[in-house]
Amino acid sequence: MKKATTILAIITSFLAIILSVLPVSNLAIFPAIAALVFGLIAFYFSKKSGHVKKIIQFTFLLTIIALSITIYKAIFTTIEVADTETLEAKENESEEEALKDLEDIDLEELEIGG
Repeated sequence: MKKATTILAIITSFLAIILSVLPVSNLAIFPAIAALVFGLIAFYFSKKSGHVKKIIQFTFLLTIIALSITIYKAIFTTIEVADTETLEAKENESEEEALKDLEDIDLEELEIGG
């Protein structure tokens, strides 16, 4: 049981690190909490057996780093909404150009089935 919880703690802590550096860093909270739970269970079993391995402490360190990166990004990253009027104007211009290009095509000159 100790090995299984240690492996799960390592996997979830690495997943938390990976998700914390991606743009969807808010999702890193879930594997970080799971890593803490699995790490605490593994720590309990290793303490019960008499010796605590360094890998369990390493998973705690990775989880703390992932949580700190996630919290930093949540606090200091601002989401700016772009000006939708300019985007709509560009979309209308491109639509008008596409219509103009379609009108310029002469369908009578095309031969179908050669």
